[in-house]
Amino acid sequence: MKYKDYYEILGVTRDADSAAIKSAYRKLARKYHPDVNKTKEAEEKFKDINEAYEVLSDKTKRQRYDSLGANWQGGADYTPPPGFENFSFNFNQGGAQSFDFGGQGGFSDFFSSLFGDMMGGNMNNSNFGGFDFSNATRNHTQTKQKKATQTEDLNITKYLNVTAKEIFDGKPISVSFKEVEKCTQCNGTGYCPNCGGTGIVSNNKTVKVKLPKGIEEGQKVRLKGEGKTDKYGNKGDLFLIIHFKDSEYEFDGVDLIKEIEITPPEAVLGCEKDVQTLHGKINIKIPREVSSGQSLRLKQMGLPTKSGYSDLKIKIKIIVPKNMSNEVKDLYKQIQKLS
Repeated sequence: MKYKDYYEILGVTRDADSAAIKSAYRKLARKYHPDVNKTKEAEEKFKDINEAYEVLSDKTKRQRYDSLGANWQGGADYTPPPGFENFSFNFNQGGAQSFDFGGQGGFSDFFSSLFGDMMGGNMNNSNFGGFDFSNATRNHTQTKQKKATQTEDLNITKYLNVTAKEIFDGKPISVSFKEVEKCTQCNGTGYCPNCGGTGIVSNNKTVKVKLPKGIEEGQKVRLKGEGKTDKYGNKGDLFLIIHFKDSEYEFDGVDLIKEIEITPPEAVLGCEKDVQTLHGKINIKIPREVSSGQSLRLKQMGLPTKSGYSDLKIKIKIIVPKNMSNEVKDLYKQIQKLS
């Protein structure tokens, strides 16, 4: 499921007080209310606004939500703490009331995974109308199926930003992340000092991963046993989705692209340039009459692959020098007349 940034949805900072949150909610609710705005996008936006206000206007829900940390980005893959996801509860308190927290009733799956236990019944008792939350599991009857489901829920998926140099060096990369789990002392009910009343705990974790040769954008790397651990000792896996992020190089599959700048005279007459690559500094010859955007391929000068190295493409960018003298400008005028 996708993480929802409730602060971003309402357009407020994480330290906003209740008055600022209420003001932002009212302004957005008037703008996107279905009676005013008939578009499908407005309908979805209105649901998000109400869900965000439901959380941030409630002190207890906001505290639990904030315990996830401030480093999440809206839309990022989010794995709920084990035992929190998609429960259905029935509360019998003077009358039959049914509360379904599986993503129904206008709330998202993300909301339900965190606050399903808080949306009905007696909040001061972990036993809701005869239903013991500490024993809540999915509707599986066989022990083997239960364990398989619990183990699957312990998996963590993260994006890993890597540079061309990190891939080229081939050294283990340190990956740090915040591990969010259901509190084992209160079993997620949120009534113990260990979790501060949130029902979940977060710990900083660092692991090392060595990327295989020929790794590509979007490829998933699995670290077995580095996910979450439940009270039964079951361990999940950590899945890292590779994302190339480099200020010097662009990625074209396993090949690299590096942009170099040349002047108009150099483009017309040709030139030689020293270029810093992952393999060291090399001198390349730029042919005459080259165009901006044209690429020169340097074989075996890219990233390590299973059979050697990929290629490096040198992309030409023609730039016009600033603050040219009048003499230089006059020369360009003459060239323009002759062209």
